[in-house]
Amino acid sequence: MIRITNTITVDERDIEEVFIRASGPGGQNVNKVSSAVQLRCPLSAIIGLTPVIENEIVKLAGRRLTKDGIIVIEARRFRAQERNRGDALERLIALLKRAAEPPPPRRKTKTPRSQKKKRLENKLHRSDTKGKRKPVSRASWERGKE
Repeated sequence: MIRITNTITVDERDIEEVFIRASGPGGQNVNKVSSAVQLRCPLSAIIGLTPVIENEIVKLAGRRLTKDGIIVIEARRFRAQERNRGDALERLIALLKRAAEPPPPRRKTKTPRSQKKKRLENKLHRSDTKGKRKPVSRASWERGKE
C-alpha cells in the first residue's frame, strides 16, 4: 500500500505499468529498449477519496485522466527504465497529495478609497460629456445672443 495522506492510500497491485519505447537520448539503444513507462491508476483504486478530493484530482489531472476514470502518467525523462518507473510513481503521488491539500482560505478585500474616488470622478466626467450632447433649447440659445 502506498500512503498518500492519513486517509488516502493506493494499492500497488492496482497500478498498471506498461513499458514503451522512448524518444530522446540513448543512441541506437532507443530502438531496442522500452525504457519509457506509462503508469495507469484507476480512480476507483484510490482508497479514502472524498468527492471534493476526487473533483480536485479531475481538475489537476486534466488530459492525463481518461473518460474511464484512469490516471495515465508517462515518464520518459531518464534512459533507465527503473528511474522512469520511480519518476512516474513520484508524479502520481505528488498529484494525489496536491489534490488532497485543502484550498487556502479566501481573504475578503475592501475596495481601496482611491479606487472609489477615481470611479466617481470618471462618472462625473462621463455625465458632463453626455450633458454637453443634449440639444440646445431655443430659449437658452436666444439668451446666449444677448
